[in-house]
Amino acid sequence: MTSNAIAIELFSGLPSRYDALAEVLSFGQNSRWRRELVSHLAVYRPGSILDVATGTAGVAIALAAATDARITGVDISEAMLERGRQRVEAAGLAGRINLQPARAEALPHHSDSFDAVSFTYLLRYVDDPAATLSELARVIRPGGHMASLDFYVPPNPAWRTAWRAYTRTLLPAAGLVLGGRSWWDVGRFLGPNIEGHYKLWPVARIVEAWRSAGLVDIGWRAMSLGGGLVMWGTKGSA
Repeated sequence: MTSNAIAIELFSGLPSRYDALAEVLSFGQNSRWRRELVSHLAVYRPGSILDVATGTAGVAIALAAATDARITGVDISEAMLERGRQRVEAAGLAGRINLQPARAEALPHHSDSFDAVSFTYLLRYVDDPAATLSELARVIRPGGHMASLDFYVPPNPAWRTAWRAYTRTLLPAAGLVLGGRSWWDVGRFLGPNIEGHYKLWPVARIVEAWRSAGLVDIGWRAMSLGGGLVMWGTKGSA
């Protein structure tokens, strides 16, 4: 099964309660991490933003609140996009946020067509993270910006031990109680998936992949004792 197929199957049963449960199961940190991502793009006042792996449009809505940009959100899950459209409509942002199906590895957009790109919880669900980063960078105009958010593994041994205990036991159990079988499946999947990803793609390798994709001035920040990772950079001039 491809990484895309795993993502579609895993998240197909989540959209209706995704946002509320994501906050509960991350101890309220998901919103904090999202604000950090948004801050690294909003400061540049972009006029157009592509939000990749937009899911239920949480980041797209946050970007719309922090900027005057027109935002295009893309995702491979139609179920997530439908929930996202409902949230965008409820927020009165249908005129500024357009959601459409697309794969991050093959974006249906012209090169150099956006001032900024954001993506969240993406690289663990693609077969070739480096090629995907190159595709994301392709659609950013020279001098434009990119920022990302994903889970991370705490570098401190003590916190890493606690993180492993939480992701292997409490997270699946809490997901089952609060969200049913779909959230149990996600809870069981996440811990091993996150840890396995960073064994293959440590931060230094991810930074190098950003650099190879044409990004410069790359920075990153581990959030919440290492539970989250925000990264940002600027597309070099042609």
